Amino acid sequence: MIGVEISIRDVTTGEELPPNNSGEIVARSRNNTRGYWRRDRETAELFTHDGFLRTGDAGHLDDEGYLFVTDRLKDMIITGGENVYPIEVESILAEHPSVAEVAVVGVPDKRWGESVTAVVKLVDGADVPSVDELIAFSTAKLASYKKPRQIHFVDSLPRNASGKLLKSSLRTMLNASGEAS
Repeated sequence: MIGVEISIRDVTTGEELPPNNSGEIVARSRNNTRGYWRRDRETAELFTHDGFLRTGDAGHLDDEGYLFVTDRLKDMIITGGENVYPIEVESILAEHPSVAEVAVVGVPDKRWGESVTAVVKLVDGADVPSVDELIAFSTAKLASYKKPRQIHFVDSLPRNASGKLLKSSLRTMLNASGEAS
């Protein structure tokens, strides 16, 4: 976009990342907001030290400078110090023929910080795969720290009135059921 600088930053350090590395998408232009009215703390959190606006999105720039948005940062799971973007795990599990829909969230875990947890709605009439089968299916295509440690089957995934998936409701449901460890 003309007049807009895009940069990808390391989520932890804020350092600019080279092409094809995922991180936080930040943008700077003369059209950016200057901040929140009379809310200095929130304004400081909204911008990087060099004036880039934090979008709240995760993604990467390729070698030609094309931007790929992969997920929302608030949905990112940090497990054992590693960043896991749920969309990556979801896209792999969605390839399984018995999976109709899937959502991946992080739930608190004493050992790992967060545990990668999948909530799966099966295709009507499909053979019910075992949890071990789905984990093995994902392990073949994901780094070991990205594979789900827990999988739960549900009749439907929670959505709002406009059909948007409510991951916060899934986290609440899993925490209330004692799945967090």
